[in-house]
Amino acid sequence: MRHEEKAKLTAARALIPVAILVASPVLLIAGTPIRRRYLRYVYRDEAPLILEKEQGRTSVHWFVVTSPLLDWLCWPTKSLARLISRRG
Repeated sequence: MRHEEKAKLTAARALIPVAILVASPVLLIAGTPIRRRYLRYVYRDEAPLILEKEQGRTSVHWFVVTSPLLDWLCWPTKSLARLISRRG
């Protein structure tokens, strides 16, 4: 999306939290592995950049990666994984 496309940017900002809330039961149970796999997909070698300031482009992935709601919903499984790794 180009920065000049204000309607698309506004729609993405509004719909990403809705999509995350719809997926919240899954994220609360298995959020950390899902988020880790998603970040590997977004930042793979041949992937386009999620934010290109010079060309004025923003990817929808940028809104997902920077979402505090996604981070908050993945927190329980991240804490559980950390607890298990300490004991093992």
